[in-house]
Amino acid sequence: MTKEPAADPDPTPGRRVLLALVDEAQEYQRLQAAEAAVAAERAGISLETVFAENNAIAQIYQVFARVHAPRDSRPRVIVAHPVAGDGLERVARSAVRAGIGWIVLNMRVRYLEELIAEARELPLSSVSPDNLGIGRLHGQQVRALVPDGGVLLYIQGPPDTSAAQDRLRGMQEVLAGARFDWKVLQGDWTETGGEKAIAGFLRLKGHEGARPAIVVAQNDAMAIGARRIIRALCPDWSTVRFLGCDGLPTAGQRLVNEGELAATVIMPSTAGHAVDMVGAWLNRGIPPPPKVILQPSSFMPVGAGQARSAGKAKA
Repeated sequence: MTKEPAADPDPTPGRRVLLALVDEAQEYQRLQAAEAAVAAERAGISLETVFAENNAIAQIYQVFARVHAPRDSRPRVIVAHPVAGDGLERVARSAVRAGIGWIVLNMRVRYLEELIAEARELPLSSVSPDNLGIGRLHGQQVRALVPDGGVLLYIQGPPDTSAAQDRLRGMQEVLAGARFDWKVLQGDWTETGGEKAIAGFLRLKGHEGARPAIVVAQNDAMAIGARRIIRALCPDWSTVRFLGCDGLPTAGQRLVNEGELAATVIMPSTAGHAVDMVGAWLNRGIPPPPKVILQPSSFMPVGAGQARSAGKAKA
């Protein structure tokens, strides 16, 4: 019987990093994976990337399996964009007990400060866009586009996440006192979620008199889904404008330039920055700051506003 050749040893023992992302169908998530891969190669890190298909339970199992793998197969650090709020808390605590670092992307989680206090020798941090700032930029865009107010359809991401909460709060701050009739709908960061949010609104009695002045979605995917179903079911709403967020050059920015969206917010990628921090810790012993905030920028057509530079970090 022919003996199978032995597997090649890991060329970077003790330098494995797990990147746990939300959904490969989302272009922003694919950008996260791509930028993390570049950062990992630059730092000499062995990177494994997994996607949870927007399923919080699946993500728990994905990460749990790596934490409880044989010791010589475990990652040194896990970089995770949770599907649901604090959904990975128990896994994060298990990881830290096993000596694995933990970096959270794109949201606040209540347990992180406690872990940092317990295990200062590990790289424990969060890297997030300024979600409150994203909401404020949305508010400024709305004021510029519909200064007279009206019905505002607002499609929020999962309400148990700090990102969704902060974006709503930031926009409410800017629009405080403005003449808007808010209709807050729930989505899940996907185009299908945007469609379902609008479909649910259209099923409500009396929606006929609630022609929106503007539709604001917390990401471009939900804005695209919302626009598609409104165009299909409410042709008399054809002039309604839509705002999104993520603002990738090939997605949100392109849609603004083509007139499909009235504006978007450019949200900086966080995964590459997080992997750079892991590389600094592994290669030079530099501990990451407990929190890094990356700045978003507004993207509107020429004449309606100007984009500001994005991606500046503050610890």
